[in-house]
Amino acid sequence: MTNHHQPTRGEPRVALVTCTEIIDLDPDDRLVLAPLAARGIAADAVVWDDPDVDWSSYDLVVLRSPWDYALRRDEFVAWASSVPALVNPAEVVRWNTDKRYLAELSAAGVPTVPTSWVEPGESWQPPADTGEYVIKPAVSAGSQDTGRYDLADPEHRDLAGAHVRRLTDARRVAMVQPYLTAVDTEGETALLFLAGPDGLSFSHAIRKGPMLTGPDFGPDGLYKAEEITARTARPDQLDVAERTLATVPGGTRQLLYARVDLIPGPDGDPVLVELELTEPSLFLGHAEAAPDRLADAIATHLARLG
Repeated sequence: MTNHHQPTRGEPRVALVTCTEIIDLDPDDRLVLAPLAARGIAADAVVWDDPDVDWSSYDLVVLRSPWDYALRRDEFVAWASSVPALVNPAEVVRWNTDKRYLAELSAAGVPTVPTSWVEPGESWQPPADTGEYVIKPAVSAGSQDTGRYDLADPEHRDLAGAHVRRLTDARRVAMVQPYLTAVDTEGETALLFLAGPDGLSFSHAIRKGPMLTGPDFGPDGLYKAEEITARTARPDQLDVAERTLATVPGGTRQLLYARVDLIPGPDGDPVLVELELTEPSLFLGHAEAAPDRLADAIATHLARLG
C-alpha cells in the first residue's frame, strides 16, 4: 500500500511500516488505527522497501511489521538510516537487529541466556553433554530458522551440526543456547513498555507458550504461530526488565516502545531471551487500553518533534 501525499495542516500523519507480505498491517497493529484517528492523527500502512514512498512527507515513521528484513539486514539498516523521524531510531535498529547485543548486556550484568556464537568460516561441534539446545541466527525475526535439538539423540546431533553449517555457509552468525525447560511449563513472559512524557513506562505483559518442538529444516513462513495469553508481571521480572532497558545505548527516552522477553533460568530467576526494540509484536489485543496507550505514545513523540 503506497500513499502519496503531503501533510495536512493541523493533522499529523504517521507511517506504520510493514512488509509486502503483511501489506495492510498485522491485525494486532490495526487496533491502534481508531485510537490514532480519535487523537486527530492520520496513519497509513507503508511497505518499508517500496521505492515510491516519500518518507519525508510523514511527521513520524513507526516501525511495526517489516518482518522480511532478516536476509537483507544491511539493506534494511541503510534504509532506516535514510528515513527522517523514524522510531525506534536508526542507530537503535542497527544495534538491535543483530542479537550479538546480548553479549554486551551480559557483560553489563544483565542475566541472559548463556550463548555461544559461531561466525561464518568457523567450525562447530555439538557439546559433549546430552542436554537440549536451541540454534538460531543472530539476525532473525519471527523465530525463523530456529530449532530445538536433544543432543542425547544422535540424529538431532547431526541435524544440529547441519543447522549451524546451513547458517554459516550463508554468511550468517549462528547462536547456540541451552534450552530452558521452564518455557515448557511457565512459558515465556514478554513485558511491554511504551513511551510517556517522562520516558518509557510499563504497559502490560503477556505469556507466550512454548514454540520450539524440534529441529529446523529451513524457511517455513514469515513467522511461527504463537500461543498468547495475558499475564501479570512479577516484581522480579520488572526488575530484570528495568535493568535491561538501562543498558540501551543512547537511553530509553528516544524509544517509542520496547519489549523485554524473559524465561525462568535453572534457578527459577528470570533471564533475558531478547530485547526487542526494532519491530516487536506489541500484543495490543491482550491488555485493556493498550491500543490507546500506543496511540498516546505516538502522540508524545509527535509532540517532541514539534
